[in-house]
Amino acid sequence: MGSTERGGEVTRADFPEGFVFGVATSAYQIEGARNEGGKGDSIWDVFADNKERIIDGTSGEVAVDHYHRYKEDIELMAKLGFGAYRFSISWSRIFPDGLGKEINEQGVAFYNNLIDFMIEKGIQPYATLYHWDLPHNLHKTVGGWLSDKIVEYFALYAEACFANFGDRVKHWITINEPLQTSVNGYGIGIFAPGLCEGIAAEPFLAAHHQILAHAASVDVYRRKFKAVQGGQVGFVIDCEWAEPLSDKMEDQAAAARRIDFQLGWYLDPIYFGDYPESMRQRVGDHLPKFSEKDRELIRNKIDFIGLNHYTSRFIANQPNPQPNEIHFYQVQQMERIDKWSSGEGIGERAASEWLYILPWGIRKTINYVARKYGNPIIYVTENGMDDEDDPSATLDQVLNDTKRVGFFKGYVGAVAEAIKDGADVRGYFAWSFLDNFEWAMGFTKRFGIVYVDYKNGLSRHPKASAMWFSRFLNGEAVDSKPDTN
Repeated sequence: MGSTERGGEVTRADFPEGFVFGVATSAYQIEGARNEGGKGDSIWDVFADNKERIIDGTSGEVAVDHYHRYKEDIELMAKLGFGAYRFSISWSRIFPDGLGKEINEQGVAFYNNLIDFMIEKGIQPYATLYHWDLPHNLHKTVGGWLSDKIVEYFALYAEACFANFGDRVKHWITINEPLQTSVNGYGIGIFAPGLCEGIAAEPFLAAHHQILAHAASVDVYRRKFKAVQGGQVGFVIDCEWAEPLSDKMEDQAAAARRIDFQLGWYLDPIYFGDYPESMRQRVGDHLPKFSEKDRELIRNKIDFIGLNHYTSRFIANQPNPQPNEIHFYQVQQMERIDKWSSGEGIGERAASEWLYILPWGIRKTINYVARKYGNPIIYVTENGMDDEDDPSATLDQVLNDTKRVGFFKGYVGAVAEAIKDGADVRGYFAWSFLDNFEWAMGFTKRFGIVYVDYKNGLSRHPKASAMWFSRFLNGEAVDSKPDTN
């Protein structure tokens, strides 16, 4: 196994005509304006009110104030040359209580203005309906994703968005990374709503209802909107590539299980009608069952797969974990390893301890999805890396993000290779457009290709990585210096 980086520099010409390059963000991470425009609280608003849950005690209450600065942000996006923007709609801006009875017209107006301005600037909107910010009232009154009622509420919310924005939005994403909601929100408790039940039924129930909610909203779109609006609806799954540690059969099987517990968990039901057999064997009665009616609802309810990919690991078999130590990784009977057999690290690390820079992993992940699910349309909906927030660094230093430039060169090149391998990849979105509130890590990690100066009025400054993309998208030879103005 070697790197898939090619000898030559990757260029725009390595991608098919019509291939979309965009940037991505999410509402809670950038919008702010918690109490403005008629918005209700989300589970993240309430979760971050407890300062101990966020590493630096911050929240997304103001975030990077995109709510008031969206025009400035879209203009910068267009100036850099991006053709698409993947943003998320805050459910509690549309239905403050989540119940779908009374629509908040101020929230609708905000997103109408945002979408209209994108289109005016030549940027295609890719809208995510759910990026983790469930209306708090739905958590409080019905139990959030643990209740089967959530499926109906989500479908009502999706329908309102299709009705209000679907004349202009042609690419919809129902749910972002249901794995993270299920495991971190309902299993480990490090994300909102902060439920910590280990591998008891909760994460699997939350996942089950997200799959059904996704399918119900695709169903609504196909029945009521598709004929007139002509759009597509996808589901965004995240996957860390699992490379077998050795040629041993048990390590190969462990790596396959690892992918089943990421991709298969959410895609197998839609494509094949049930959860992967490896999950049924290991999770047992904690894994819910699909009724015949459910199977009918979820069957092939997907127009494209959104893939969020950042990193990879070696995977080794780990037989018979001790019962008192069982957690989410151990139920998979595998061990994640970040070193080569020589003891050398698997790759260069970004700021987050989980993020190693391994471009070959994205090519393998894309090819796996293409092979297993009948070569579906794929969009890489997130890919990027973080730096530590360094309050002592100068502006020149923080803008010169050479490691991130190298990251994008490698990963974008590997996506081009996957397309050459035959995968039907239609677009690529860099995460993230702006430095922002990074969930439990607060503002300590910076994923942006645009630097946000938290100390000086949240001013925006494109980093070297943004300038690299700009030259790449213009078909120029890509060697870049940041704009320090």
